[in-house]
Amino acid sequence: MRGLKSVFGVMGALVPVLYCGGLLYYFYDVSGSVKEAETDGLGPTLLGLGAVGLLFCIPLMVKIVRIITGPRSPGSGGRDNGDGPDGENGFDADAAIARYMARQATEVSTAFPAAAPAQKGGGPAARPSFGRRSK
Repeated sequence: MRGLKSVFGVMGALVPVLYCGGLLYYFYDVSGSVKEAETDGLGPTLLGLGAVGLLFCIPLMVKIVRIITGPRSPGSGGRDNGDGPDGENGFDADAAIARYMARQATEVSTAFPAAAPAQKGGGPAARPSFGRRSK
């Protein structure tokens, strides 16, 4: 199945290259030469078709190189995932949850102070408000 997918991928990348190449050949054939194509005003058209055709060659070459080099192994990529011989990767979910809960407990205790500071007159502290101060 993978081989069929890669063949269709190459064919799909080849279609725009052949289309641009066919148009380039047609406009060159109509004029007869490059000099006559420039005289007829087809010079920029031929140049543009050539540039676009070359740009469409890039994905085609990438797909061909991927077919030639073969599929990558599942473990490739240059990073070590830490899998041991017994299949464990060293991640402890219980320890992660315990760290999270401990962090949440310290954040809650620092967010709500135990006692509000008292005013100068000894009464309860004024609530903080947004906007103008009221006396």
